[in-house]
Amino acid sequence: MGLSQATHSVWEPVRVSNPDGGSPFVILCDHASNHIPAPYGRLGLEPDDLQKHIAWDPGALGVSQGMAALLDAPLVESCISRLIIDCNRPLDAPDLIPATSELTTVPANTDLDALERQRRIALSHQPYHAAIEELARERARKGFPAPVYVAVHSFTPVYRGVDRPWHIGIIHDEYDQVAAPLIAGLQALDQYCVGINEPYSPADRVYYTLDRHASAQGLAAVMIEIRNDLITTPKEEKAWAGTLSAILKEIAQGPLSTTRKAANRI
Repeated sequence: MGLSQATHSVWEPVRVSNPDGGSPFVILCDHASNHIPAPYGRLGLEPDDLQKHIAWDPGALGVSQGMAALLDAPLVESCISRLIIDCNRPLDAPDLIPATSELTTVPANTDLDALERQRRIALSHQPYHAAIEELARERARKGFPAPVYVAVHSFTPVYRGVDRPWHIGIIHDEYDQVAAPLIAGLQALDQYCVGINEPYSPADRVYYTLDRHASAQGLAAVMIEIRNDLITTPKEEKAWAGTLSAILKEIAQGPLSTTRKAANRI
């Protein structure tokens, strides 16, 4: 897709908003939507299943949109459910197209042949990552600084019967030039239980988008996971967007290296 200002009147597999935003941050929302294209019906699931975390990251898009507005940052969002194909997984991942998600069997995803896998890659995975790459090229051509990628996700408060105490998790690899001050800023507020590489870490294969577009390019990045029972309303989404954007603005005003050459390794 092109990089014109997004409109929401026509469905498309990936949407880019505010491509010429002045912020060094670029917001990514891998699991923004629970949309299933019409030819796939409901993948054999019940309607309620498509409202669950298995289909998307509830609340993540609202927070992402709020952050993009407050930071004047570009936003790239996937507009297809992760049940069709998970854009935050490498193409050889066993859960790229999950036959079982958490404890739910996805009937239409069982025993897929190679042709259907390629069809889904072309439908969602390829255009999503191509849009991120095109955005980076266009911003470089226009003289914008190297992007600092911020991937926004949400997680369930209970997973496979285990409670998760964290209000928010900050996920990062060995380079912490964004993650460390973001963690410190959240902890300084003294009101959140902050997970550091919790409830996920890059070792859990949830860091693909940032591996591909940041780590592999020597660029700075951080992944944010917010517990989804804390972002169930627009008011809550707006509050989290405000909190995170305020800290990120402070980070951007400091000696932030957008590339990894000057990064602190942990």
